[in-house]
Amino acid sequence: MHPDVVVDVGNSRIKWGRCAGSGIGDAASLAPDDPSAWAAQLQKWRLTAGTNWVVSGVAPLRRDSLIRWLESEKQIVHPLASAKQLPLVVKLEHPDRIGIDRLLNGVAANTRREAGRAAVIVDAGSAVTVDYVDSAGAFRGGAIFPGLRLMAKALNSYPPLLPFVEISGSPPPLPATSTTSAIEAGMYWAVVGGIRALVAEMTRGNPGSPMIFLTGGDADILATALVTNGNLWPQMTLEGIRIAANTMTAT
Repeated sequence: MHPDVVVDVGNSRIKWGRCAGSGIGDAASLAPDDPSAWAAQLQKWRLTAGTNWVVSGVAPLRRDSLIRWLESEKQIVHPLASAKQLPLVVKLEHPDRIGIDRLLNGVAANTRREAGRAAVIVDAGSAVTVDYVDSAGAFRGGAIFPGLRLMAKALNSYPPLLPFVEISGSPPPLPATSTTSAIEAGMYWAVVGGIRALVAEMTRGNPGSPMIFLTGGDADILATALVTNGNLWPQMTLEGIRIAANTMTAT
């Protein structure tokens, strides 16, 4: 099946990707509980009744709400919700207990991973996931830790109350000279350091260096401090949905 639109329903945003040829063309990031925004995007892309959608994501209630709305708009919707639907070997005890976005990233990585070479996938969103795909293309799992926004919220929520800060642009300089800049630097370099440490530990003792893929909402912010050899891939999860959809049977 070849979808017209693929959707990744996350915890804080819903991402739509319009399929074009052998990849994702246009993409849109929308509010998760705002049908008016969805309707506006439907009109902007001139998506008529009968358009083929594949919808996946880690937030089942929001995913199902979007599916019901799309169906009310006479769209054709195919849910993608199980590891069994993916063209991916998953070496985990309970494959369907892992966030499907992580597995979809694995699907995408295997289309760009060099033969015989492992890959590490860094997805930097509200939480940061660092996952390992072995040299045979099997998904082996990984690690999860708080991302920039979760750290900022935690520091702002507990005494002593610290200012809420957001990081954008270049890496914060050190040493920081104010409370706000100290928080920015601490969060940024904690995330970068965590990613570097996890990549090193996951690949310790394995022959050859892995390919590193970087995606997620904060990927652009972190890219300058992480060596990814050009594998910054903002639409990686959407591509994973598109690729997996091509192996699905239309219902």
